[in-house]
Amino acid sequence: MGVVLVAVLLIVGAVAAVAFQRRLSQPYGAVSDLDAEAEAHRWVERLGGSLSTLEARGNAAAAQALTDAAERHRAAQGQLVTARSGAQYARASQTALEGLHYIRAARTSLGLDPGPALPGLGTGAITARDGRVTVDGRTYAASSRPGDATPYYHPGGVVSGRQMPGGWYSAPWWKTALVAGAAGAGGVILADALLDGLRRPHGGGPMF
Repeated sequence: MGVVLVAVLLIVGAVAAVAFQRRLSQPYGAVSDLDAEAEAHRWVERLGGSLSTLEARGNAAAAQALTDAAERHRAAQGQLVTARSGAQYARASQTALEGLHYIRAARTSLGLDPGPALPGLGTGAITARDGRVTVDGRTYAASSRPGDATPYYHPGGVVSGRQMPGGWYSAPWWKTALVAGAAGAGGVILADALLDGLRRPHGGGPMF
């Protein structure tokens, strides 16, 4: 019995030592897979809770933002189901975070307190109140706030390989860009043209 107990203790000690050595070998500040999983679950649960307590109340801009937030919630849940690595859990966290940015946009459109600040998505934001960019004869409006002319919110992010700023737009051009990009270079051309137009001086300076 004593021999068995000693053997068990040796095995447990060996496993603990290996785990400790692996932890030491990680770069300082690195997030373990378990930590990444827990964080992803927190973001997804927070997004789900936010969706369950908010209604558009007939506000078109808020309704659109909530629709996009719900889509991100479904996507993040799906990513959690299949995630097996820290990077995959981080992707689920990012998707849920995008959804929470949509929640803040919906609350802003409803005139509510947007809630606690969120980590940024690494992109700029529209600062102009009434910016306009014309691409192939079509004019796109962009604004830092929701309005009748700009009911579509985008949190910012990579669209067709370009870092696009977050803000309110007259049309969901990013969806058009994604569809066009799947068919060829059209999405890249649209994203480039919009990004170039947004950077040009408008009323004293660029729009973001």
